[in-house]
Amino acid sequence: MSNVNEVQSDEVRYTGVTKNRWLQLLFGVICMGLVANLQYAWTLFVSPIEAKNHWGLPAIQLSFSIFVLVETWLVPVEGWLVDKLGPRPVIAIGAIFAGIGWVLNSYAASLTALYVAAVISGIGAGCVYGTCVGNALKWFPDRRGLAAGLTAAGFGAGAALTVIPIANTIQSSGYESAFLYFGIIQGVAIFVLAMFMVRPQAPKFMPVKRTIVMTKVDYTTGQMLKTPVFWLIYALFVAVAAGGLMATAQIGPIAKDYGFAKLPITMLGFTLPLLTMTLSIDNLCNGFTRPLCGFISDRIGRENTMCFVFVGEGLAMLGLMYFGHNPYAFMTFAALVFLFWGEIFSIFPATCADTFGTKYAAGNAGTLYTAKGTASLLVPLASVLSAGGNWDRVFMAAAAITIAAGIAAKFLLAPIRRRSIEGSAAMAAKRFKVPGNVGTVKDVS
Repeated sequence: MSNVNEVQSDEVRYTGVTKNRWLQLLFGVICMGLVANLQYAWTLFVSPIEAKNHWGLPAIQLSFSIFVLVETWLVPVEGWLVDKLGPRPVIAIGAIFAGIGWVLNSYAASLTALYVAAVISGIGAGCVYGTCVGNALKWFPDRRGLAAGLTAAGFGAGAALTVIPIANTIQSSGYESAFLYFGIIQGVAIFVLAMFMVRPQAPKFMPVKRTIVMTKVDYTTGQMLKTPVFWLIYALFVAVAAGGLMATAQIGPIAKDYGFAKLPITMLGFTLPLLTMTLSIDNLCNGFTRPLCGFISDRIGRENTMCFVFVGEGLAMLGLMYFGHNPYAFMTFAALVFLFWGEIFSIFPATCADTFGTKYAAGNAGTLYTAKGTASLLVPLASVLSAGGNWDRVFMAAAAITIAAGIAAKFLLAPIRRRSIEGSAAMAAKRFKVPGNVGTVKDVS
């Protein structure tokens, strides 16, 4: 490419504010916040859907699992489209699907219709999520953790701004109206923002912190899948994501089983039902931790940060188990679970780009993101294990897995990833006979 102001494919020549990488990051953050309700507000709808239709909580929660599976497992395809076509068309399509999915939810009179709506919503959320995260990784090779964290924060904290109005709409007009109105508003807003998104043109030769182990080789997705280090990263992602997804989907039923979901709680002058207040705080914590931990990982290293927060998440789950029957302790430990869990959506994409390069970052990060879909398969299992309101077995299993993942990140992933990066760089340098900045390798297997 001869001029950094030239763009490819569907994009036109751009100047002024649209080429500002911080503004592009902001567009992505807003899009993520608008699409986040598909996941983070779902728990508000579960009990009203059950009260009207009597389909059973496990059957209703299967819709959540379908949504997450589709959202995550199609992201590699959507990431590949972003790498080829640019962000604008992919986000625009995602906006249409996200809006239609929620509108269909408002009319769903059977489980089949609910599941179809979950598939459509999942496609829309995946298009938006995969594109925005991939863009952040490409725009900010020097601040990958922070950029991915800010983008993912939109998906975590963005829902906090709409939890209260959605809850109020459900209370006053029914869950069907909430699905309909917010689906249309969110879909239209994302579509408009998509028109301002342009292909990333990250500045070159940026200094990177020495604490970050980073490759100079660009792996295609196929090459990445042949490396053992990818599957280790994937396994850790699944382990940590599983516990957080259980909390995300089940926090409403847990509060109901504990008997204080509708208990009035006053904080900072606001009086709200405990569940609504908890979800607002949880989403803020979930969003806040993503740029914070991304920023920290840019300075102390990815694996060091993983070890601290993964162990913290496990301990928070144990705290929720032992002390959660107290309303205020429930709010506190639920917030800590989200605080320590949310960072996986900044650190893992940054680790993926550090390990496998920038050129195919959207497709590669999207492939890694399917780990969230794999983890979602455990959400219905949590409903089964918690039969009768006994959540202790769920908390203990999730805590053990998460703490083990934190230890493995520090003492297993860190040395393996360093050796993998050093080996691929040496192999590429020998093949191309260039000691410095090498390009895409043809075969790293």
